Amino acid sequence: MDQTGYIALTRQSGLMREMQVVANNIANAATTGFRQEGMVFSEFVQRQNDAPSVSMAFGNASGASMMQGALTKTGGQFDLAIEGDGFFMIETPDGERLTRAGNFAPNAEGDLVTLDGLRVLDAGGAPVFVPPGAADLAVSEDGTVSADGQILGQIGIFIPSPPGVLRREAGVMFSSDSGFEEAVNPRVLQGFLEGSNVDAISQMARMIEVQRAYEMGQSFLDAENERIREAIKSLTR
Repeated sequence: MDQTGYIALTRQSGLMREMQVVANNIANAATTGFRQEGMVFSEFVQRQNDAPSVSMAFGNASGASMMQGALTKTGGQFDLAIEGDGFFMIETPDGERLTRAGNFAPNAEGDLVTLDGLRVLDAGGAPVFVPPGAADLAVSEDGTVSADGQILGQIGIFIPSPPGVLRREAGVMFSSDSGFEEAVNPRVLQGFLEGSNVDAISQMARMIEVQRAYEMGQSFLDAENERIREAIKSLTR
């Protein structure tokens, strides 16, 4: 295959990855705490001494939008949402992870857990414990949990260190290889959930654009393939 074909294939490969990202965004438009993703494209330029340089595009990374999602009032005692920057810290078998999905509930042992049964951590990195049968449970804006007038602990609100360095894991979880630090002046809302921040209309429009671009690239590859075949036939006659 000549350089023209390789350049077109790198473009097609990037568009296919972007289509997968856009489709995942649309599928999670109603998922609590989901963060919209976008593709990040990079350019590679090959320089040769006596030949023109060749430029290839490569889409191999994605970035999550940290835009605030819509807050929905549920009235749930254990439903929590963060307004502004910050994430809840979750204990998983693979280590500590961050999430904006605050639909929690106490398990049989009294630990506050996610829908998947993963424990929510406090500001010190320990599981948040809610005594069974605790009445008048309240969570203040700084994450302090109290019941029957007694302070039980403080839900940890963290940000990646340095800010913005996040890697998406399964679902609504994120990890940060560089570590975490406590958020400054977090605002936690009890009885609310933060929805997905996916802009479904713009994502549908982007899906159409990517599909058309992919079809155009495929048409070019088909035409180029036909040109090469005809050239080979002419040489072998």
